[in-house]
Amino acid sequence: MIDAPTPMDRALDEARAAAARGEVPVGAVIVERATGLVIAAAGNRTRELSDPTAHAEVLVIRAAAAARASERLGGCDLYVTLEPCAMCAGAISFARLGRVYYGAADPKGGAVDHGVRFFAAATCHHAPDVYGGIGERAAATLLSDFFAARR
Repeated sequence: MIDAPTPMDRALDEARAAAARGEVPVGAVIVERATGLVIAAAGNRTRELSDPTAHAEVLVIRAAAAARASERLGGCDLYVTLEPCAMCAGAISFARLGRVYYGAADPKGGAVDHGVRFFAAATCHHAPDVYGGIGERAAATLLSDFFAARR
């Protein structure tokens, strides 16, 4: 029996595609919890689009919102290969995603379990459940290999 790819496997594929484009290898998918269907997938495109907001999380939220014709993504979960930054955490909160699963921790730029800990702030309107370390080794290896090749 062959195991079906997980949502994090799909996010890792998006991260690999981002790396192949010369982008920092971060990938994300949004899954509809009730059906398990991936409704959107994206990888970083900040360089390609000359857009500092074109992080994988922002792009996948935009695509999922368009697919659902709603700015609210209740009943959906985000899988992302790197701990979200403050900008992405804000977008996740405003989109009302139910759960966030991330791969590699980001002590320097992360804002979920590090830094500002966005979802724990009193001013956060919606805090999803967060699960870190999902596919962590593969995600961390992608990132470290990418940056090692540029040094």
